[in-house]
Amino acid sequence: MSEGLITVAYIGATILFILSLGGLSHPESSRRGNLFGIIGMAIAVIATLMGPRVNGTLTFGIILAAMTVGGAVGVFAARQVKMTQMPELVALMHSLVGLAACLVGYANYIDPTAHLTGAEKTIHEAEIYLGVLIGAVTFSGSVIAFGKLSGKIGGKPLTLPGRHQFNLALLILALILGKVFLGAEHANDGLFPLLAMTAIALVFGVHMVMAIGGADMPVVVSMLNSYSGWAASATGFMLNNDLLIVVGALVGSSGAILSYIMCRAMNRKFLSVIAGGFGTAGSSSAVAAAPVGSVVAINAQETAELLRSARNVIIVPGYGMAVAQAQHTVCEITKILRGKGINVRFGIHPVAGRMPGHMNVLLAEAKVPYDIVLEMDEINQDFPTTDVAMVIGANDIVNPAAQDDPGSPIAGMPVLEVWKAKTSIVMKRSMASGYAGVDNPLFYKENNRMLFGDAKKMLDEVVHNLL
Repeated sequence: MSEGLITVAYIGATILFILSLGGLSHPESSRRGNLFGIIGMAIAVIATLMGPRVNGTLTFGIILAAMTVGGAVGVFAARQVKMTQMPELVALMHSLVGLAACLVGYANYIDPTAHLTGAEKTIHEAEIYLGVLIGAVTFSGSVIAFGKLSGKIGGKPLTLPGRHQFNLALLILALILGKVFLGAEHANDGLFPLLAMTAIALVFGVHMVMAIGGADMPVVVSMLNSYSGWAASATGFMLNNDLLIVVGALVGSSGAILSYIMCRAMNRKFLSVIAGGFGTAGSSSAVAAAPVGSVVAINAQETAELLRSARNVIIVPGYGMAVAQAQHTVCEITKILRGKGINVRFGIHPVAGRMPGHMNVLLAEAKVPYDIVLEMDEINQDFPTTDVAMVIGANDIVNPAAQDDPGSPIAGMPVLEVWKAKTSIVMKRSMASGYAGVDNPLFYKENNRMLFGDAKKMLDEVVHNLL
C-alpha cells in the first residue's frame, strides 16, 4: 500500500473516530458511535499492517499472532466481566496503554537502526522521555485504581506526611534526570537516567492514586483515561505515526474535559482531587454534626403501596443496583407504574456508580426509555412536587450533609435532593456509610423510609405486590 493511500486511510479513520465520539454523547446514538469506532480502528490496523513499516513475512506473522492473542483475551474479558466490574476493567485497560508507551519508548531508544544527529536526535529523545514518563505514571496509577475499584485496596486515601513536598521532589528529580538523559551522547549513557526516571514515575503514579479517596474514583477513571490518551499520542510521536498522535490527542483531551465536568459535578477542583480525596482533612464540625433521629424500616408490601398511591415517582439508581443486577426488575416496576398512569422518571448523578455513565449504561441495557432518564441538573428542581423518591443502592449522591453541614468532608458537593419529596425510600443492605465513608442524615429524616435487603430480591417482592 502506497504512502498516499495510507494517509487517506488514516484521515478516514480519524474522521470515523471523531464521529464515534459524537455518537457516544447520547444513548440513542451510542450504538452508531461504537460502530464508527470499530470501523475506524479496523481501517487503521489494516492500513498499518499494509504499510512499509511492516517488512517481511516473519514480522507480519508475529504481529498477527500478537493481535490474535490480544483479541482472544479481549473477547474473553468482555464476555466474562460483569457490569459491576467494568470500572476496574477500564482502569486495567488504561494500565496496558501506559505499559505499551513505556515499552515502545525503550524499544525506540535502544533501536540499533536509528542514526539521528543534532536537533533531530534531541527532539526524538525528548519524545521518548516524555512518552515513558507519562506511560509509567499511567501504568502504575491505573493498577492502583484497579485495586481500589475492585476492593483489593481500601478506598481510604493514603495521606503521608509531607506528601506534596514528596511529589514535588519527585518531579524535580525527573526534570534533572531528563537533562542528563538528553545530554547523553550514547544510548548506554542515557539508559540509566531513563530507568531511574521510570522508577520515579512509577512511584509517583502509585502515590498519586493512593492519596485519592474512594468518592473521587469516578474522576480518577476519567483522569487516567486522559493520561492514557496522552501516552498514546506520545507513542505516535515516537513512531512518527500521525494517526496515533491524533487519536491519542482526541482521547487525552476528551478525558480531560470529562474530568473537568466530573469535578464540577462534585464541586471539586481537579488539583484538589490529585492532592487527596474526600475525608483527608476531617474536622470537628463533621463529628459534631452526627445524624440525629430514628430510622423507620418498611417492607416490600408497604413500598408497593406507597408507589401505587403516588402520582409522581423519581428513581435514583446507585452502585448497589449494579451489584445486585436489579436494573431489569427496576425496568419492570417502571412499566407497571407507567401502565397505571404514574409519572416515573430517573435521576442520574454524574458520579453515580464508580465510573462516568455507569448508571446510564445499566438502564439502557434494561431497555429503560431514554426520555425518562434525566441528569441531576434537569430533575433536581422537581423533587418538591414528587410523591415518592426511591433510592436504589445510592448513598453519597443523596446525602443532605453536602448542603447542610459545612464541616462535612463532602460539603459543597451537588447532590440529588431526594429528601424534598413527600416520601423518600432508600434501599440498602445495611446502615453502612457510602464509598466516601460519610454517614448520611437522610436515613434519619421523618419522611424517609428504609427498605433493607438485597436490591434484586426486595424489588422482585415489590413487583409481586404491585401486580
